[in-house]
Amino acid sequence: MSHTDEPKLDRTNWPIAAAMIQYPALLLDGRSTQDQSAEDWFETLADVADAGFSEFDPTDSWLRVADLEPSRLDEFMSVVGAHGLTIPGISTARRNLIDPKHGEAHVAYGHRVLDTAARIGAAAVSFGFFSPLTDAQRKALWFWTVDGVKNPDDPETFRLAVERVRDLGRHAGDLGLEVALEMYEDTLLGTADGAVRLVTEIDLPNVKINADLGNLVRLHREVEPWQAMMEKLAPFCGYWHIKNYTRMEDASSGLVMTAPAPLEFGTINYRAAIRMALAHGFRSPFLVEHYGGDGLSVSAANRDYLRKILPRPGVQA
Repeated sequence: MSHTDEPKLDRTNWPIAAAMIQYPALLLDGRSTQDQSAEDWFETLADVADAGFSEFDPTDSWLRVADLEPSRLDEFMSVVGAHGLTIPGISTARRNLIDPKHGEAHVAYGHRVLDTAARIGAAAVSFGFFSPLTDAQRKALWFWTVDGVKNPDDPETFRLAVERVRDLGRHAGDLGLEVALEMYEDTLLGTADGAVRLVTEIDLPNVKINADLGNLVRLHREVEPWQAMMEKLAPFCGYWHIKNYTRMEDASSGLVMTAPAPLEFGTINYRAAIRMALAHGFRSPFLVEHYGGDGLSVSAANRDYLRKILPRPGVQA
């Protein structure tokens, strides 16, 4: 299908997926979501449907759909269909593609995710270079207030990242899928300049940036203003994890404090940010997230906000 043959996207039909970050992979009784019954999956996804979503991202911090046996995947997709849901994208979380110990396994897993995405009708897969939370991060109220694992800053690491993402990107291209690389602090995608440098070096049209500005704005340290980052990122935006934070800075002491906020009330002006991306042809799905409280309900409010600011019907995105 050519770009001109693709359906026009507007505020009425733009894919806006619910994240599953509110739901753990390990249940209180010790079971894994991988081993849940279809009835259990049905109950969880009922929350998503009841919140008014027509799309969601299974997010492998909740369920590794790529590791389900074919019959179990079919069972899961039957549950998805029973709720009238679709899956526009699949996100991988904390499976660092350049991890010294597990990187090769994560890349192999990434190829399985791509094959699974194609099988279930998803259009995009999000990958990253961020690692599992440290013990100190797990103990903190907000994990981003504690430094985590950092990517090495050397030419060999950069070369390895380019090589591995290019491998995944070519596979994705063969399947007609987009790869989005998630921005995250202290990784090769920890700044706008670093993210643009990486995707420019990879140089594949279907490899884009997941411009998760919230991951950076929430840091209790100096960060580049979101407007400056967005100006650099706008030409490269793909599948977009979208959330917001209130950020307060005391210039006299250097103190920075942040807290999660609904999209329309946080520091990032998403009306302006999205218009920047649209001006460069952005057409990928959104994933709405929120940490703290009833994250699913706040994500639903975030979805409704996006529906108000995306292009009106009849206006080509």
